[in-house]
Amino acid sequence: MSVVKINVLTVPAAMREELERRFAGRAGMVESADGFEWFELLRPVDGTERYLVYTRWRSEEDFQAWQQSQEFARGHARAAGEGAQGHGHGQGHGQGHGHGQGPAASGSELWTFEVVESAPPKA
Repeated sequence: MSVVKINVLTVPAAMREELERRFAGRAGMVESADGFEWFELLRPVDGTERYLVYTRWRSEEDFQAWQQSQEFARGHARAAGEGAQGHGHGQGHGQGHGHGQGPAASGSELWTFEVVESAPPKA
């Protein structure tokens, strides 16, 4: 059963473009992880400051293995080296998406769901 992780990032209006730029520059960071199924960065359109970072994994174990991987550590070490306070998937890595000069987000929280049912579009 697939597992969905949604990292909820609180991003002030002045940092929205920066957050999106940083995520665009992260391409390939997670896509090659074993068990990775999907990634989406969702921009708020209803006046909220909360972005959603959606990732889908084959299992909780695959997600945990990625978080403990060298790739994950390298990405976060690079962010820390650039003056950031973390990338965060809500697991003790500080707050914000930190690829660049300091965090773009002012807070983060991780939501976890199991996929009970899904359907592809009809042809």
